[in-house]
Amino acid sequence: MSEETTISTNEYREQRIANLNKLAELGFKPYGEAFERTRLADLKQNFEVDQEVSAAGRLMTIRRMGKASFATFDDGTETFQIFFKKDLLSEEQFAGVKVLDLGDFIGVKGRTFVTKTEEPTIQVQSWTLLSKAVQQPPEKFHGLQDIEERYRKRYLDLMMNKESRERFYKRSAIIAEMRTYLNQLGFMEVETPIMQGQAGGAAAKPFATYHNALGKNLVLRIAPELYLKRLIVGGFDKVYEIGKNFRNEGIDRTHNPEFTVLELYEAYGDRSSMRAIIEGLLPHLCEKVLGRMVVEYGEAKKTLDFTPPYREVSYHTLITDLMGDDWFDLSVESARALALSKGVEADPTMDHLLITHEIYDKLIEKTLWQPTFVTRIPRQFVPLAKACADNPELVDVFEFVVAGKELCPGYTEQNDPVAQRAALADQAGDDTEKVDEDFILALEHGMPPTGGLGLGIDRLVMMLTNTEAIRDVILFPQMR
Repeated sequence: MSEETTISTNEYREQRIANLNKLAELGFKPYGEAFERTRLADLKQNFEVDQEVSAAGRLMTIRRMGKASFATFDDGTETFQIFFKKDLLSEEQFAGVKVLDLGDFIGVKGRTFVTKTEEPTIQVQSWTLLSKAVQQPPEKFHGLQDIEERYRKRYLDLMMNKESRERFYKRSAIIAEMRTYLNQLGFMEVETPIMQGQAGGAAAKPFATYHNALGKNLVLRIAPELYLKRLIVGGFDKVYEIGKNFRNEGIDRTHNPEFTVLELYEAYGDRSSMRAIIEGLLPHLCEKVLGRMVVEYGEAKKTLDFTPPYREVSYHTLITDLMGDDWFDLSVESARALALSKGVEADPTMDHLLITHEIYDKLIEKTLWQPTFVTRIPRQFVPLAKACADNPELVDVFEFVVAGKELCPGYTEQNDPVAQRAALADQAGDDTEKVDEDFILALEHGMPPTGGLGLGIDRLVMMLTNTEAIRDVILFPQMR
């Protein structure tokens, strides 16, 4: 959108208000009525010459040539060229074209034709002003120079950046197809409380608030897990929720304090049934939304192949492959020395377990590029899961890792209330109030064997749209 950048924002606004007044003098309402139209994407897809059409959109370019003008407008689904010719319009209508500005919304009626350059075009027979823009849009070829401004004023980013708009269309389609897939499997979508009396289902710092009418402290949920499990206790056999979690923690390229998850639970299921859901859901999303199983991701544009089956490997195997078969037999001092030799910081307060997990976090996880299920995790890291039948020190879970990032944990859920209380108490340490006794009470009424998983939707969208920063897949991310 080429205007002289030396003109101040106020001067642009004053000029646009003057143009608004001129349009009003010509009989145009600056902020018009509803307008019946064909979406431009549909018009382009089903284009035929000499059709009578009605369309609307925001003016993106205008090229005036005396007795005729070409313009393009965009209705959010597609852009389309329009053509104003003096002898086809009333005197007022053609005069109005001369004072239209970029960013104005107009509705047009006319007939379709193809220009000499084979561009589908609407020859305008009449038009109406739908909304006058009194602020100057970003310059077309440079857009928003301040990257943070793209997030603070997302409407401008969407207005000027078709790639950004397409990314959010895909995000919407991904979530819609998730629902379709799970509904076809017999899952029921439910809603659980966002405001909770006690944070549970994860180890994270919550946002705290106070309810005046009830006179009680509340927190925003860090996970819906414990409420969804209550529904399994109550008799629902397949439930899922797509919604927001909130964690009062750091912000970086893959973390936002408000984020979206899919969490589901299946009675009579386990880790293996959760694996089957992931290996069915992700190919479904790739096929329906992207039309392909292989995507490019990251600055190097390495490929990710979502064709199942996906690799499965134990945590123990990954560690010993890197650190040696005798790693788990080493003393803490020897393990610390070996970790330090590989560039992993292992301070003196770390025991063997924490040193091992630091090695996994810093050296191993980032190397797992293709979809991988990492299984048999130490129980201390997953207190809500059931122990492996052959080793009570490990839990029957997977961490589903893609492109070096955990995308989804899947569990054989703990349904023994005694074991669950012990695990939660161990996690809480001295802060015994963090043990959710009401949830334990629910478990004491009996929960069938259950499988569960939680899929990070923001990270999944990043991977399926080749997006490096989480702020680019959240419409209104939190900013500093």
